[in-house]
Amino acid sequence: MSNTSEYVTSPRESSDVASIESVADILERELQSVIVDWLARVEQEPDLTCIPLNFEERTGHLPHLLHDVIARLRLDAGSKAPISKAAAEHGDLRRTQGYTVAMAVEESRLLQVTIFSTLHKKVKNLEFSMLLPDVVTIADEVDAQLKEQMLRFMAADAAKKAKGR
Repeated sequence: MSNTSEYVTSPRESSDVASIESVADILERELQSVIVDWLARVEQEPDLTCIPLNFEERTGHLPHLLHDVIARLRLDAGSKAPISKAAAEHGDLRRTQGYTVAMAVEESRLLQVTIFSTLHKKVKNLEFSMLLPDVVTIADEVDAQLKEQMLRFMAADAAKKAKGR
C-alpha cells in the first residue's frame, strides 16, 4: 500500500473548502430566491397587500436595490457608498402606487429579514470572519435606501403643499 493517500483530500474536505463564499456572492447567486422569499413575507402582511399589485409591480425594484446592496458589500473598506438611485426611484414609484411611509418602512424591514434569513440558510458556506461586518453593511445600505425613499415621499408632499397654496 502506498503513502499517497495521506496527500489526497477527501471529497468532503475539498468541497467544504471550495464552498466558502462571500456574503455578496451568496446574495448574488440567491437573488431570485431572495425576491421570492421577500414576496412571500409581503403577501402575509394585509397592510401591504391592501394595494393590489402584480408580481412585476411589487418586485420589479428589488433586483436593482439588491444589486446596490451587493455592490456596497464589494466596496473597499473606507470607501464612501454611493446614494442609491434605484431607491429614490422606488420611493417615487411606491408613492404613486399609493403606499404610505409606514408601508415603505415595512417593506424595507421585510427585505432585511429576508436577506438575513437567506444568509442564515447558507451559514455553512459563509466566509465567517466577514459575516458581522457584512451584516452591518447590509443594514446600513438598506436603511440608506429607505432614507432615499423617504426623501422622495417628503419632496412629493412638499411639492403638493406648495401647489395647494
